[in-house]
Amino acid sequence: MPKATFAAGCFWGVEAAFRQVEGVVATRVGYSGGTLPNPTYKDVCSGRTGHAEAVEVEHDPSKVSYEELLNVFWENHDPTTLNRQGPDVGTQYRSAIFFHTPEQETAAKTSKEKLERSGRYRTRIATEIVPASVFYPAEEYHQQYLEKRGLAHCRIK
Repeated sequence: MPKATFAAGCFWGVEAAFRQVEGVVATRVGYSGGTLPNPTYKDVCSGRTGHAEAVEVEHDPSKVSYEELLNVFWENHDPTTLNRQGPDVGTQYRSAIFFHTPEQETAAKTSKEKLERSGRYRTRIATEIVPASVFYPAEEYHQQYLEKRGLAHCRIK
């Protein structure tokens, strides 16, 4: 199954949004884009590892396209805020698309440009589009955090 990796603030809400999409077969939360091998939540929260809280999404392309996943990404957070989503502040909460293939890179850049031209936002989109690097799964208690606690969603926008 193809993978897509997104960062859009606190990974609990981001994961919950993607888990509701038909054609998404698996998700896991973790850390991407940093320099420290095998970071812990505490390490990432220090702001010194360079990692973002991210969600790795496995999807069935016959049921949901990468472009549709990009739409879910854009719709579920504010891509104009730098290193912040709501009350969560720090580089670990940045908006990022970590592409796995040249096709994903092209699709991500095209969707960002289209959104910027749409006039939907008054300020520039801060989302970075960068190659996927090592994805470190977060601790088990973070996986499907909201579902485990009987919560339907987490406000991420």
